[in-house]
Amino acid sequence: MSFAEAIRDLPQAVESTVAYKNPYTDEWVETERFNALVEPSRAREQAREEDAETDSLFHIPTDSYSIINPVDVYGPLEEVLREETIDGTPLGDVMFGEIRRYRGGGEVHMDIMFDGLEVRLPGRSDPITMGVTSGYDFFGEHAVYVEGFAQDGYCSNTMRSLTDKEVIKHVGDVRNFRTWWEEILAQVELVADNLFEFIRDAQDIDLDFSELPFTVTEFYSLLGFPDYLAERAASDAEANAASPVEIDMWTLHSGATYALTHFFQGKEGASLDGYVRTANDILFNPEGTIERVERAYEEQLESDGDDGSQASLAGERALASIERVSDDLQEKVDQFEEREDALRERFQDAMS
Repeated sequence: MSFAEAIRDLPQAVESTVAYKNPYTDEWVETERFNALVEPSRAREQAREEDAETDSLFHIPTDSYSIINPVDVYGPLEEVLREETIDGTPLGDVMFGEIRRYRGGGEVHMDIMFDGLEVRLPGRSDPITMGVTSGYDFFGEHAVYVEGFAQDGYCSNTMRSLTDKEVIKHVGDVRNFRTWWEEILAQVELVADNLFEFIRDAQDIDLDFSELPFTVTEFYSLLGFPDYLAERAASDAEANAASPVEIDMWTLHSGATYALTHFFQGKEGASLDGYVRTANDILFNPEGTIERVERAYEEQLESDGDDGSQASLAGERALASIERVSDDLQEKVDQFEEREDALRERFQDAMS
């Protein structure tokens, strides 16, 4: 199915008046306070068939709600993709991806990628392909959002939140979506130009777990991943590292994205976004990641209580070993920060 067909196949929303039933007269009384959001084709089906399978009602929002339908958002993207090119080929000719529907099609998430807009790592036949992840709902939550992401073809891992998430609410005037898409695609191209350097630098930072007071699984747990994700992430990182006890930050990041891509049991939304930010910090902010692990380990020691001088001494030694890792990182931190600052400055230029 083409992107144009897929967008027009998504459920729409229109306003419909709302009424309540007077329990004393059994009469329906219209209320002007709120209007309902319904899917028009399903409403027609319900009018013809009493036992229609799908309910047409999405939501009854406040009176300040502005409907944003998929064609409103993604129609302008079709135009941009016909005009923007990569190696002389329109982006619309090299795009592919998937659309996921929830809550009767009232909530939609999609991943769009562009064949040729990619990062290639030495020794790998499959590239990291760049794109955008976007979505909307009719329930007044995130309205419309979009952010840069990538798909690692080597292991089918999804790297999300590679640009700032741009969000438009269901309130007020809807902005010019064409300009919006042009700016966002410019950001994605900037990430593609810089991602290789971030990965290369992260590959030069190794954590020697034989010298640390926690296992690879515990590393992910200290970062806040639930046990089932921490175990999956550790298993993948250990399997793909040259040594299961000496693992670089890129491989640790890849383990986290592997677990989130293939085994996350929740729903797309705030919870997944939080884990994605943590995974990305392993790659883009290694110093902050080690500091977070150190704080979590220290809190764990405090919550376990003081079982005597021997335990206290062991805890101090353990913290000292983590601090040594942080000190060793210091030389490389500056180049990460400089590159991230430069990339963020380019983002601002692209959105201005």
